[in-house]
Amino acid sequence: MIIKDNFIFRMGDGKENAVHVKQGEIVVFDARDGFNNQIPDESYVMDRLDWDNVNPATGPAYIEGAEKGDILKIEIVDIDVATEGTMCALPGSGVLGNDVEKSEAKKVKIVDGCAIFDSFKIPVKPMIGVIGVAPEGQPIPCGVPGNHGGNMDNTKIAKGATLYLPVFHDGAYLSCGDCHAGMGDGEIMVTGVEIPAKISLKFEVIKGVSIKEPRLEDEEYIYTISSDIDIEKAIYSATKTMAEILQDKLGYSLNKAGMLISLAGDLQFCQVVDPALTVRMAIPKYICDKII
Repeated sequence: MIIKDNFIFRMGDGKENAVHVKQGEIVVFDARDGFNNQIPDESYVMDRLDWDNVNPATGPAYIEGAEKGDILKIEIVDIDVATEGTMCALPGSGVLGNDVEKSEAKKVKIVDGCAIFDSFKIPVKPMIGVIGVAPEGQPIPCGVPGNHGGNMDNTKIAKGATLYLPVFHDGAYLSCGDCHAGMGDGEIMVTGVEIPAKISLKFEVIKGVSIKEPRLEDEEYIYTISSDIDIEKAIYSATKTMAEILQDKLGYSLNKAGMLISLAGDLQFCQVVDPALTVRMAIPKYICDKII
């Protein structure tokens, strides 16, 4: 199944047009870039960008069998990116934004598995910037992350990884987009290589257990993910959740779990440029391979 022409700009919108998806079915989401394909070339004047028309997410998909309180398990089967992406620098945006005097757009070709940045050939690492379900309350702009997912800009949400999201509404209403051919952790200049992509996902609903925030696993690590306007609160939440996982799975006390995280865990930035900031806590699977 391919979802191509359904786009939303707020997670929680578009329920009336949701595409029904069966568990175990591979669904391809045909996604525009994070700028909604507004930037045709490097001569584009970034000041003209329609900021109400960015971060489109393809969807939503209504996952049959998903009910409020469940967990939606999402396998990232593949991310097939286009042959050209876009980056930019913007005054007032990103870590260096206050030092940027003039906006600039840059086109980046994708050739033989590499992003061509001037004379540099940087291996592509496709990832999904925006992926989430309908939030518990009012719709939330796709550019804002939260416990529903959203614009987490997490480089580990890539092919082969599995994402777990809490379900707040029957059907979950999953949408995704804002793919990057590559991005450094932090996304310090507001963009990675923003690029159209075809995202292949497979879904499973987990019953009888709930989570409060997104979780993730790949071949080597399990991750807890948290977003907050106050980055210290995000750090605390991601760390506390990982400690609770170790307490549950290893039978450890809080003290012992915390010491193990301090020894073997890695606190990592996802993005530090959105209205809410996103971090992840990683633990190697040789220590704990159970995320739920």
